Amino acid sequence: MAYRTEHDVLGNIKINADAYYGSETERARQNFPISGIRVQDEFIRAYAVLKAAAAMANIKAGKLDKKRGNAIIKAASHIADGNLMDQFVLDVFQAGAGTSTNMNLNEVIANKAIEMLHGKKGDYKLVHPNDHVNMSQSTNDTYHCVIRISSYDYIGKWLIPALENLEKSLEVKSSEFKDIYKIGRTHLQDAVPMTLGQEFSGYAGSVRHVKDELKRAIESMLELPLGGTAIGTELNTPKHYKEYAIKELDRLTGHKFYLSKNIFAAMQSEHAELEVANALDDVAIAVNRIANDIRLLGSGPRAGLNELVLPAVQPGSSIMPGKINPSMAEMLNMVCFNVMGSMHAVREAANAGQLELNVFMPVIAYNMLFSVKILSNGINAFNSLCIIGIKPNKKEIKRNLEMDTSLVTALSPYIGYSKAAEIAVKAYNEGKSIKQVCMELNIMEKGKLERILDPARQAGAGKEK
Repeated sequence: MAYRTEHDVLGNIKINADAYYGSETERARQNFPISGIRVQDEFIRAYAVLKAAAAMANIKAGKLDKKRGNAIIKAASHIADGNLMDQFVLDVFQAGAGTSTNMNLNEVIANKAIEMLHGKKGDYKLVHPNDHVNMSQSTNDTYHCVIRISSYDYIGKWLIPALENLEKSLEVKSSEFKDIYKIGRTHLQDAVPMTLGQEFSGYAGSVRHVKDELKRAIESMLELPLGGTAIGTELNTPKHYKEYAIKELDRLTGHKFYLSKNIFAAMQSEHAELEVANALDDVAIAVNRIANDIRLLGSGPRAGLNELVLPAVQPGSSIMPGKINPSMAEMLNMVCFNVMGSMHAVREAANAGQLELNVFMPVIAYNMLFSVKILSNGINAFNSLCIIGIKPNKKEIKRNLEMDTSLVTALSPYIGYSKAAEIAVKAYNEGKSIKQVCMELNIMEKGKLERILDPARQAGAGKEK
């Protein structure tokens, strides 16, 4: 392998001659062989967009010459389009604040810009990673910004649409099942009647609630501490730099970001990230709970509830022939467990910030984006391969409803709670329906009894005004 030698404050270091990254990236690559998990492409691309916006702002502010600046903009845009991703080689678990990732960007952009100016990699007199690509910036302000830019974009493009699609599918099922009366359950015990449609409307409503919560939360990600540089004082930034930069950033992304009212607060604490982490946690809890119910209602087919027939997507056992498992719901459960754990990691990282900077941004960034990715993909798969194809087991639903002892609840206003309880116990002990026992005891005229015990009336469809 051919090498080139670069020099930094620690001395000389050999780098693969073909690599676009430089000395700081190479040192970090050697220092942090921790997980084998690279910083996500989505994060790198968002960082490149910010670098392009910064170069444009520096040109406009008269700090960066146009020839060098335009080369930086072209190189950053090349990366933002998804090129050179193999040059971003660093582990997620690296030195605090993400300085290594920022320098990885600076070095790759610099060397690509040098190449565009017909120079050789490592000739930093043409374009320097720190002096030119990182001009008017610090890791400390830009990394915060990129967490927010990438999270806002990724959630808006992937997770919110996934939740919207799931909500729509659940609403379709709610309408489809509106006339299927079934036994309700509380404490995992038999309860008063409802419709299967009402049950699914609850699921749809839950998804709608967390989707709306997430939409509100990501608005906080539009606030950027851009231009704060090292600790929020805006040291080494030219006049109007941050206003120019955010205007260019808006143009490049199509979003409407705004500058932090208090840059010190934004760099010290992860208020926006915590708000979104809590919303992501709530999304995970909500869809996990739905997946649990789907598994339970589809349990069986002989010894479970067996009220739902779930689409069969793959054989369920390596030893039991013919066994089919609720695979898509189980997958979503595991996704949600991972997201809940990841959001705990985000909260702990936010909690560990000290003085002028929270240095644990890399683990916050990784867990946010990874959680959004697996939630989006998991929800989409669960929706398309499970929810859309769910069918009711009408025979089992009807049998369970007919033997529901809680039907007697509707009789309480007519015969009293104590008498109704006696009837329920008798029906259960004798393996009879509530209607059968009431007829045997002749507690009231048959027509009135049937009207009161009618599941449709009890579920609200025939409720008296």
